[in-house]
Amino acid sequence: MSIPGNLLTTAMAVMPHKDVDRAFETALSLDIPFWPQLPLLNYYEDMYVQAAEHFPGILLDLENRTIRFSMEKFAVELEEAMNRFQEPDYLDISPTYSQVYHRFLETDFSDRPAIRGQLEGPVSFGFNVPDQDDRPILFNDTVRPFMLEFMAQRVNVQLRRLKKLNPNAFMFVDEPGLQYIFSAMSGYNDVTAKGDMESFFSQIERPRGVHLCGNPDWGFLLNLDMDVLSMDVYSNGEIIASYHNDIRNFLDRGGVLVWGIVPTNFEPFENESIEALEKRLTKLWDTLSAKGIDRDFLLSRSLLSPATCCLVNPDGETTVEKAFHTIRTLSERLRERYGLT
Repeated sequence: MSIPGNLLTTAMAVMPHKDVDRAFETALSLDIPFWPQLPLLNYYEDMYVQAAEHFPGILLDLENRTIRFSMEKFAVELEEAMNRFQEPDYLDISPTYSQVYHRFLETDFSDRPAIRGQLEGPVSFGFNVPDQDDRPILFNDTVRPFMLEFMAQRVNVQLRRLKKLNPNAFMFVDEPGLQYIFSAMSGYNDVTAKGDMESFFSQIERPRGVHLCGNPDWGFLLNLDMDVLSMDVYSNGEIIASYHNDIRNFLDRGGVLVWGIVPTNFEPFENESIEALEKRLTKLWDTLSAKGIDRDFLLSRSLLSPATCCLVNPDGETTVEKAFHTIRTLSERLRERYGLT
């Protein structure tokens, strides 16, 4: 497995910065850097918009910051998209859609334990892009299979480019929408979602994984054929610990867990201390150890990160940067505590 563990640090990619240089340096301050997504800089940087680049049928309104879909436009543009599936530049994120991605590709990461990229996942993308009838395109049986293939190819193109910079590169598929599929109101049940996600992952090269900040059915996620799962354990730790059997099986298959423990929202961050966060996390590991999961093995397959992204703090990027500093300090404390190198 090329994804390192031993409580090294990484983070989610969506950042509140409007200063590109500052965002880039903040992302590079962690052990496993990533390229930042900066939706407050401009609408192209929105994670759904970045995923929509060259997707046939997309109607992008930059002024009103909306993204929609036209079935009529899809029918016109589909053939060209299919014919260009072998063109990496067509499938990858262009400089227009990211201020930092191509700068990231020009950076020397040979001394890093790993690097990471990301793309919005098909379930979340499909839930959030409405068609001409205001119906999410996820429910369109013609569009959905193409969407799974298109997003998988885009993940592969990015991963191949990142692996040229560092052989331990891996990808997050951001899937906040997966927490909604277990609601009776979603109209897209977990059986269909499992089949679609299995089809999606079968088309993606390894290492591959999922990040989401919500609280889905963790058993569903831990049993997908993926290599890394990023979780908000600050908010959902006790719930996640109840899935100890699924966690054990995930680790035994070679999986890596990313423990999101430092809050990035202003108020909870200001009310926490590094000692309290350390206690909260080690208590969670104690619970899993009591359930029969070997702690040393668990830590060898674990990374640390902030708990969530945050774009709405009154102090802009300041609290998020403090959270990045805190996760680095917490990693150092825990690595010393458990004798990790």
